Amino acid sequence: MPERWSRFTRIGGAHASVRAEVWAHWRRYAGGMLAATDLASIGALLGDHSRARILAELLDGRALTATELGARAGVAPPTASEHLARLVGGGLLAVDVQGRHRYYRIASAEIADVLEAIGTLRPPAAGPRPDADVVTGIRFARSCYDHLAGRLAVDLRQGLLDRRVLVADGAEHRVTPMGEAVLAGFGVDLQQARLGQRSFARGCLDWTERRPHLAGSLGAALLRRLLERGWLVRCVGSRELELTAAGRRGLAELVRVEPPGRPALQG
Repeated sequence: MPERWSRFTRIGGAHASVRAEVWAHWRRYAGGMLAATDLASIGALLGDHSRARILAELLDGRALTATELGARAGVAPPTASEHLARLVGGGLLAVDVQGRHRYYRIASAEIADVLEAIGTLRPPAAGPRPDADVVTGIRFARSCYDHLAGRLAVDLRQGLLDRRVLVADGAEHRVTPMGEAVLAGFGVDLQQARLGQRSFARGCLDWTERRPHLAGSLGAALLRRLLERGWLVRCVGSRELELTAAGRRGLAELVRVEPPGRPALQG
């Protein structure tokens, strides 16, 4: 571990575990690429405000054109194209060509997780900390690429652990025999989720809550079912997700999660 990261993770208390997990996320992603690309070049890509805004706009898993991303980042089309070329060249974005159009997206779920985890390195906000039970907007529930993030996601993971649907296994999670039945009853295709090379049920450090939520193919399958059942709905043009009244009732029954401080949409 580089010396500055070593000093970073020696800070005591809960912050030490947060920083250690950020380092673990980064090491998994960067371990295979550091031979060719150093951390300084990645830092340069992330250090520009417009490029950071472009990446944030794509963290909900959408693919957008250069024109759309330029408008959201507040830069002219030629400048947006230059930023996008650098992000693609640095491996953070991928581009899909459909006819005359080029659509940009986060290159992988693992990169999205790294970007989410980096958000935990921000210094604490000045002033008194708001009431922990009053959680609204993007902090309450949002999409992180293709899985659920925010306070609701953290509580959902904890509920799955408390009910013994999942058990933690290092950075990963295993489904218990009882959990197989619970998740199948919810409509999650576990066999499909276990296919491929992607992590199955990895913990992903939440940048607003500083605790893990559930990522990987299982995290993606859970968010997909929450949306299909109308328990969550997307907010247009935003990563924010709204919890419906049906979702509040359903989560209380499924994993005994009763989110505080956030009114539910009727539905």
